Amino acid sequence: MPQPHRRRRFTGRDPTERDRAATPLELLYDLTIVVAFGTAADQLAEYVSEGRAATGIVGFVLAAFAVSWAWLNYSWFASAYDTDDWYFRLATMVQMIGVIVLSLGLAQMFASLEHGHSLDIGVMVGGYVVMRIGLVALWAQVARQDPERAPAARSYIVTVSLAQVGWVALAVVGPSVGVAVGVFVVLTGFELLGPYLAERKAPTPWNPSHIVERYGLLVIITLGEVIIGTVAALNALVHGEAGWSVDAGLLVFAGVGLTLGCWWMYFSVPWVEPVVRHRQRGFMFGPFVFGYGHLVIFAALAAIGAGLNVAAISLEHEAEIGAPATVLSVAIPIAIYVGMFYALYSLLMHQRNRFHIGLLAGTAAVLVLAVVLAAVGVSVAVCLVVMVLAPATTVVGYEIIGHRHITEALERL
Repeated sequence: MPQPHRRRRFTGRDPTERDRAATPLELLYDLTIVVAFGTAADQLAEYVSEGRAATGIVGFVLAAFAVSWAWLNYSWFASAYDTDDWYFRLATMVQMIGVIVLSLGLAQMFASLEHGHSLDIGVMVGGYVVMRIGLVALWAQVARQDPERAPAARSYIVTVSLAQVGWVALAVVGPSVGVAVGVFVVLTGFELLGPYLAERKAPTPWNPSHIVERYGLLVIITLGEVIIGTVAALNALVHGEAGWSVDAGLLVFAGVGLTLGCWWMYFSVPWVEPVVRHRQRGFMFGPFVFGYGHLVIFAALAAIGAGLNVAAISLEHEAEIGAPATVLSVAIPIAIYVGMFYALYSLLMHQRNRFHIGLLAGTAAVLVLAVVLAAVGVSVAVCLVVMVLAPATTVVGYEIIGHRHITEALERL
């Protein structure tokens, strides 16, 4: 029977709760993250295609961290304390508003990196502060209603609030771009340290299977950026002078192949098993590695979509970079994604073997081959098809041999 969403106490959910799944509200919140990733990827593609890759990369890293970190904090809190009452729903809405405001400030931030004497992050920080106000309001309820974990809640409130003071000061003072980026790194380190300090005081009751599902869902959502990049590239080709052609067919295959390959790679590993085992040992390193490592995973996947957007701009003959640089704009984020995938696996499974080194070498060879082909005049569409073999290398390896390595690694944990 439907129940009214009256106020419930924030006393924590059962961390061993079976069949705990993502809620419709969590999925609704994720839609705002898609918008933010899409905006950041569009900016990255624009700057790279115009030959200003350094500006685009720095801006994208700043944006991707801000968006992913806000999502991460919300998701872990919801895993531990989702009451689904009207208070939690409204606090989620506040955080969604913050994500949208942050997205609106990304273009100004990118532009200030290129042309300004100071970093223009006023709107971006404003949105970020709104998100954190919603989060602090939730932790305040935990501090009052869950005495056992009140020390952790108070620690979260202090670290999150102090970080916001730092971000606001950075936006108001407006130092030079170089100084601002340095301060950004320091504040980022402080943000990353906050959950570690809080969880050491009193671990919150987050649910391992729920957390792993939430990360997997955001991986899928972020892969949507790759599909969007594929559509953009195909649209540029089909509605250009060439029309429907062999290259158009190759682009469809390449975009969908890269999406499927990256997805298949990620879900080849039963991530929930090592996260559960680390939690049972009371060992926080594993969950933190999983949580923080995905900041790179999400950014790399969004950047692959941006690279395909660069390919679209190149196919419209509006890019100021050559074919090799265009292919690199896709190859580099693929390399980062694959590298982080294996790093996470090795750290969580406590396993390093020659098999993985071979797969990494094969992946690197494929990416280098694609860039070399572009340098000798092979079309960008063909080079993108070659890059499909990069994630496919891992997929085939895991389907033939790797599944046995995973089983052995889980048994050793």
